[in-house]
Amino acid sequence: MTHSFNRAADAPDLPDTTFRFIVHCIAGFRGWFLFMLALETGQAVSNILIPYAIGQIIDGVTQANGGSVPPIERLSLPLMIFAALNIAEILFSRASGACLIMVGPRLRQRTTQKLYAYLQHHSVRYFSERFAGALAHRITETAMSLNHTVWAVLFDFWPIGVVFTVSVTLLFKTHTSLGWFVAAWVLVYVGVSFWLAERCRPYAQAYAETRSLVNGKIVDSVTNILNVKLFARLRHEREYLNRFLETEVNAGRRTFWYMERVRWFQFISAATLKVGTIYLALRLWGQGLIDVGDFSMSAGLALLIIGDARNLSRRFLEFFEYVGNVSNGVRTIVKPHDIVDAPNAQPLHVTRGRIEFRDVRFGYTPGQWVFDGLNVVIQPGQRVGLVGFSGSGKSSFVGLILRYYEPQGGQILIDGTDIARVTQDSLHEQGGLIPQDPSLFHRSLRDNIRYGRLDADDAEIIAAARMAHAHEFIEGLKDGYDSLVGERGIKLSGGQRQRIAIARVMLKDPPILILDEATSSLDSITEKAIQDSLDQLMGKKTVIVVAHRLSTIAHLDRILVFDQGRIVEDGNHAELLAAKGFYYTLWTMQAGGFLPDTRADARPYAERRGDNLPEAMLAHGSPAE
Repeated sequence: MTHSFNRAADAPDLPDTTFRFIVHCIAGFRGWFLFMLALETGQAVSNILIPYAIGQIIDGVTQANGGSVPPIERLSLPLMIFAALNIAEILFSRASGACLIMVGPRLRQRTTQKLYAYLQHHSVRYFSERFAGALAHRITETAMSLNHTVWAVLFDFWPIGVVFTVSVTLLFKTHTSLGWFVAAWVLVYVGVSFWLAERCRPYAQAYAETRSLVNGKIVDSVTNILNVKLFARLRHEREYLNRFLETEVNAGRRTFWYMERVRWFQFISAATLKVGTIYLALRLWGQGLIDVGDFSMSAGLALLIIGDARNLSRRFLEFFEYVGNVSNGVRTIVKPHDIVDAPNAQPLHVTRGRIEFRDVRFGYTPGQWVFDGLNVVIQPGQRVGLVGFSGSGKSSFVGLILRYYEPQGGQILIDGTDIARVTQDSLHEQGGLIPQDPSLFHRSLRDNIRYGRLDADDAEIIAAARMAHAHEFIEGLKDGYDSLVGERGIKLSGGQRQRIAIARVMLKDPPILILDEATSSLDSITEKAIQDSLDQLMGKKTVIVVAHRLSTIAHLDRILVFDQGRIVEDGNHAELLAAKGFYYTLWTMQAGGFLPDTRADARPYAERRGDNLPEAMLAHGSPAE
């Protein structure tokens, strides 16, 4: 771990290398794993000693012919050993299985918990650059693959190592030539299996990536099935998918042909061990160097070794795949956190709600500044509207207040406290955001509204829903407030989602309120009713309203007009209209109550009206949002 690794204080201390990550995750189960290693050792030894016990029984049978002692008495000890080994194999293997049941789900749970807890502390920028579904899949796949990696070592490689070691030891005791032959076979077989698995890994990875690509194409097509039908593109989509399916077929064949070569090696090696061991044992028996029991044990050991070793290449390949999945998860999730609380950061307590930008410099890309020395003060309890073309800096302004991003220079202060010196949780507790496109949890409507304040009772939830004019449609649903809203609230209309989001923030009742086109999805009648509720909610709060519909901010105390990262005008609605500047031009060119998005969109409106756009509006600059 590098010393410069930036990590949130509340985040789990996860290593950023694969091996250390695996060791970290299993450290809490060290005793269990040592116990399972002992059990697997006992199970493997019991299994591999069974041919030895059978050899002793055969020796006893051959020596019993013509003797005065009854055969059953002469064979009592070998039979007891044989029975004890079988019982021991059952007990050791089932005890190990019971431990697996106790440890396996818990190990996966804790790995998932740690990865998710670490992921939570990444910045908004991190999540905006990645698919949410891919991150969720990466967490579950990493946790599952870590389990499989550990189980491969415990239940595959370790027992096979024990089997090989005990078998070679027994054969050396029987005759050194048998021991050397099987030892040489084991070394060559393991080495070649590992080498073949390494050679096959790129094929297997390419096949897995192709399968993921095909799966993504199917999901994309199914998600957009309405467009497919509306444009009558059923055949086109089938043909489009078939091109990727053909790629998957080719990748699959390359992998399977290579695996077929691996199987040829396995079968030839197995035949070599069987024939070679029996031939050598026959010669030694014929020369009187081993007895019948030793011959039988040698043949039995050869068969057991083959049974355990036959799929070793496949196990190596699966092991590499599991480790690769863990490595991908670590590389994707265990990255430095962009924004972390400062050492000894204190909770923010908003008493007045004064917001100040002091010489703020900020850019998403180094050297390309959105704000370069921005200074502005929003007084306590002031209701401020933000207007401007898309890309003028409005969303960046809001994102910096919420500390979604860090400025490269200057300070942002709330009630005189630099927000970089307070905890992010406390900052977000003091602010409420109603976004233009709200996202809901796939939970009940009650749970979604209560998210604003978890200790709220049902009466408070209903009161907030009434203020947001959501109570009426909720009551009309079959399950009322217990109705599930679907993924991201898909079961609700855009206006209904927005009303639930408004109710959630009304229940939270924060001292700083930010509205980003909070009523854009509502009809004019509902908007007017909710606007009255919002005005009531605003009270003495500090309020920031981002608007493309200027009528929604005309009644506010103050309006900041943004253009290319600068505040070009500042005043109330009447003052700005009287100045006949930038805001006046925006007001006069509204189409259906909404601003044009860009200068290019604004020009036709102005030309049709015969207006002259201010020079600042004709200039072209890089987007700021």
